[in-house]
Amino acid sequence: MESINFSDIFKSGFLETTSSFSLIDSLIGLVSSFAIGLFIYMIYKKTFSGVIYSHSFNISLIVMGMATSLIIMGISTNVLLSLGMVGALSIVRFRTPVKDPMDLVYLFWTIVSGILCGAGFVLLAIVGALLIGLVLIVFVNKIKIENPYLLIVKYEDNQIEKTLDQVLSANVKKYLIKSKSVSHDNDYEVTYEVRVKDTNIDFINHISEMLGVRSAIMLSYDGNFTA
Repeated sequence: MESINFSDIFKSGFLETTSSFSLIDSLIGLVSSFAIGLFIYMIYKKTFSGVIYSHSFNISLIVMGMATSLIIMGISTNVLLSLGMVGALSIVRFRTPVKDPMDLVYLFWTIVSGILCGAGFVLLAIVGALLIGLVLIVFVNKIKIENPYLLIVKYEDNQIEKTLDQVLSANVKKYLIKSKSVSHDNDYEVTYEVRVKDTNIDFINHISEMLGVRSAIMLSYDGNFTA
């Protein structure tokens, strides 16, 4: 049985297949992915509308774009490497939860930009980044979206519900009963989806002062409700 030494490796096409890449093209791909990642960083920071801004997540978008570009450039020069990379990435499991659906949009945008830069479609990645950034700025910052509220009222007498309907009809644009519950002590709890007029929520003070009302709570509501 013949032994394999380093000279045999050099004689084979191993190093030739792994070194057949252009250094200039690689630098262009990495620099362009970094520039687009920096653009995505600024767009994310400008359009963020959540509660707690995560600077580390925003920085990870830049690194993710460059890493994706690096992977694409690596696997495009070697078929065996591409198969091994697919097998290695298939065992990776990400456990960090993504709470905001817009974060998924930025993650997908970053990965797509990295793939395009790594594959050499730098101009397409730049044009796509500019258009997507423009859409996000316009729809997130410029267009005002009316978010409803949840009004939760706890009361003792079932007759109060008629008075609640009168108060809501006079003070809000639209309201809808989402749920209603009754306890064994005849305590009632009703939940309304409310769309207010010009962010005026002073009517909740009138509801809380009504005779028989135990409490009145108003919450911001994104459209998802589980009874």
